Amino acid sequence: MREREPAAAGALFDAGWYRHALRRDSPHFDSRPPQAEVELVVLHGISLPAGVFGTPHVDALFMGRLDATAHADLPDLRGLRVSAHFLVRRGGELLQYVSCEQRAWHAGVSRFAGRERCNDFSVGIELEGCDTLPYAQPQYDTLAALLGALLEAYPVRAIAGHSDIAPGRKTDPGPCFDWEQVRRASALAAPALPPFA
Repeated sequence: MREREPAAAGALFDAGWYRHALRRDSPHFDSRPPQAEVELVVLHGISLPAGVFGTPHVDALFMGRLDATAHADLPDLRGLRVSAHFLVRRGGELLQYVSCEQRAWHAGVSRFAGRERCNDFSVGIELEGCDTLPYAQPQYDTLAALLGALLEAYPVRAIAGHSDIAPGRKTDPGPCFDWEQVRRASALAAPALPPFA
């Protein structure tokens, strides 16, 4: 288990809250298991309704305030308790819903390198997007800075898509996501996923 660099973590994070993100305190989180560390970053794509950007619905979902009657595509989400650590909007704006020290509810049933329950040891980053449209360059710019900060502050060993940890169940961040940009920001990105020891 690699020890964190306290000075580096302190420069960018305060109790797991990233200094360059707008803080939004979601009620949808709990404690990580004892001894669990942030070893995986999971990238997601999300839009509510599907393929529509800039609505308040994703924020409302993560905050537990979604009005499921606001659109015909939302009733199935009524009462759903989900969150992510971060959301990157189309314009590059960064919001944080859960401290990286806590477990956000983003991955669901998942498995990575033989380990179940990826929420226990991961940080979830949602990007406003969908499977059929390219993501926006400001999102990649924000994501690169955030990944750099996470790699500096936590013992991250891999970066994967939701589709990598829940194959057959999830497709995001989708075929339009530019993994090459993530690879340039980090040597840990999919599809060359290093196994855990």
